[in-house]
Amino acid sequence: MRALRAINKLLAKAAISLAMFIVFLMVAALALSATTRFITGTGFAWFIELPPVMVSWLVFPLLGPLLKQGQHIKVDFLSHYLSEKSKNIVGIIVNLIALISACVFFKAGVDATTMYYNLGQMMELEINIPIWWMFLAFPVGFLILALTSLELILDNLKKLLGKE
Repeated sequence: MRALRAINKLLAKAAISLAMFIVFLMVAALALSATTRFITGTGFAWFIELPPVMVSWLVFPLLGPLLKQGQHIKVDFLSHYLSEKSKNIVGIIVNLIALISACVFFKAGVDATTMYYNLGQMMELEINIPIWWMFLAFPVGFLILALTSLELILDNLKKLLGKE
């Protein structure tokens, strides 16, 4: 359990750092695009094309850390009426669904990434970026989500069994 928690903590820090860097790059690219267009009257297309390409790397690696922090969209009206034991049971069910879904989407992400890698297709942008690079964010993000869900399931089980 300690090893899983340490791995998830490291992955969460990496995902959050990556997200901050990507947001910085997106803002910088758009600011440079506006500045270039203002000064020269024309701009580089890749300044505009870069942010949408990076969105998958912004979103998917953050799935696990956001789940752990309770930052995902949720409807929270039952928790006021449930006992601690019931909350833990609901937590196990929710995190089990997240774990199973993450495993399914991880497999689909690996399949899609492998397919685009084998095809060798490039995005039709001013900058040459392989399509598989963008799809690689799916299995990476869902692997992080699966590991985080597993940790949360084990935490809920520990609380349910009174070992915490």
